[in-house]
Amino acid sequence: MSKKYLVISLMTILVLFVSACGTTPAEPTTAPEGPVVTEAPVATEPPAPAEPKFLRFSGGANDITTLDTALSSQGNSIQFVETTSLGPVRQNETTAEMELAFAKSYETSADGKTLTFKLLENVPWVRFNAESGKVEEVLGCDGKPRIVTAKDFQYGALRTLAPATGSEYAYVMYAIEGGEEYNSSEETDPAKLAALAESVGVKAIDDYTIAYTFKSAGVFNLNLVGLWVNHAQPKWLIEGDECTTAAADKWTEQENFQGYGPFTLKEWLHDANLTLIKNPFWPGTDIVPQAKIDEIQYRNMDEVATLAEFEAGNLDSSGIPGSDYDRIINDSQYTDMIRQVVEIGTEWYGFNYQKEPTNDVRVRRALSLAIDRDSLVNNVLKSGIPAVFFTNPGASGAPKVGQYPDLDLKYDPEQAKALLNEYLTEKGITADKLQISLMSNATESRKIAGQAIVGMWKEVLGIDVTFTTQETKVYVVTRKEGSENIYRASWLQDYPDANNFLNDTFGTGQSFNEMVDWPVNLTSAGTEPAYVPGSLPAYDKFYELLQQAAVEKDVNKRVDLYAQAEKILIWDECVLAPLYWYSGPILLRPEVKDTISITGYDHFEKWDIVR
Repeated sequence: MSKKYLVISLMTILVLFVSACGTTPAEPTTAPEGPVVTEAPVATEPPAPAEPKFLRFSGGANDITTLDTALSSQGNSIQFVETTSLGPVRQNETTAEMELAFAKSYETSADGKTLTFKLLENVPWVRFNAESGKVEEVLGCDGKPRIVTAKDFQYGALRTLAPATGSEYAYVMYAIEGGEEYNSSEETDPAKLAALAESVGVKAIDDYTIAYTFKSAGVFNLNLVGLWVNHAQPKWLIEGDECTTAAADKWTEQENFQGYGPFTLKEWLHDANLTLIKNPFWPGTDIVPQAKIDEIQYRNMDEVATLAEFEAGNLDSSGIPGSDYDRIINDSQYTDMIRQVVEIGTEWYGFNYQKEPTNDVRVRRALSLAIDRDSLVNNVLKSGIPAVFFTNPGASGAPKVGQYPDLDLKYDPEQAKALLNEYLTEKGITADKLQISLMSNATESRKIAGQAIVGMWKEVLGIDVTFTTQETKVYVVTRKEGSENIYRASWLQDYPDANNFLNDTFGTGQSFNEMVDWPVNLTSAGTEPAYVPGSLPAYDKFYELLQQAAVEKDVNKRVDLYAQAEKILIWDECVLAPLYWYSGPILLRPEVKDTISITGYDHFEKWDIVR
């Protein structure tokens, strides 16, 4: 099945998911002992109405692809889904540990396979009424508010898994009993499809109790329940009922949208802006409080325009384009606005395993070794940490830099030249005859990085690589076609473990395999033939190591297994060239009081603006 494509720019990530200073819930107060003395009130003028609090930022020039819970697969989409709805649990943004969200509590069965959640009660679905300018409760056919129930969560999970939905992220639910069988079914008989859906291990026990039963007692099960694809979805809105017209795949458009999180959708003008508004009906909990900010105003702009708007006072945050880095860093007026952001993610280039000349491992290695990652980070982008292997070292189970010296990729122009010359001699051609293409989504930082790396390949290897870019929504589609040699990609953790970086991205049939054709060979029609074990021994070994690591309890042995898998990925087969791990400075106005986030996603309901 397909896998997610995180194709937002580094500056997009650093702006969209900017985070810095943490907050903790206030301790409850108690009334003082003894008599309470009161004084006669003094006549005063009524206080002026509080000024609305607007958080204004940009997440890049590209539009948000969707707000559909089942279909979201890119970072900016996921951020807004998780702001307008909640799962039973979610990641804490400062620790990446799982915490309660829409659930009040949960229990684990004796065999560890079933997680049963008690949900919050009497939380209504809401919508923004453009005519009244207010958020209101969604009413059912009986005229009463529609309340979020366990059945809404069950429906959400099953809709994500339904073959007709086409969710790129349905694979994460294969760990649930019956999930893979239902999602991968080619059955067309409605009754048989319904039977497959009934066999899925997601069950509403009563209105406020839901149970998830997994195939095994996996250590990642709680994380999987918390992913956005398991959020509640409004069946009556999507499919229609006696008083609601079915909106189908248009249910997340501005005029239809319904949610239940701390914020809900107010306005969405595609390719221009999106606004979320505080949901006054969200009751708030100790973990997920009521929002302090009234509106979140998101605008589509590239990094250069974003900085200009920030400096003009029209935005509250901005990335720092490489061309402006020295000016900003050395300007004292920005000293209190510069924040350092570190996230558990990796930027990389994937090689097309089937297209000449990147179908030869010597060419792939030469291209990877000819990338000066230190220069890219320090001199070109002015952000990031050079990635010497794929898995971000902040993930559990990941190797650390220097722990396996033979694993760490190093800039080696001489070895790169020798590898390419060996290939050229064998083929009887010269470097100028090679036809190699690189494609990326069109953001400013991606263009700058691509141009710099193409320049490195020219300088070191003497080859001219054709570099093209596409708008993100187009790029995520054409990338699957496999017509280019090299594709830009990134991965931001869903849960902070090496399994998420290696198995969830390059496990059998995942979509990054579609991109690099390793080991899946796509036909021109884009169909997805099953991988046959034994057809590529290197992949068999890679996948075997991942399966061993997933159940290995010895921490050191587990890291070693992932290190062996990394070596196959980045050197033995050289399926990809890691570029950098996400880290860098951003600008944030001092009146914005945010919370630290290492996960890539922010909990905006905890933010405040204090002027």
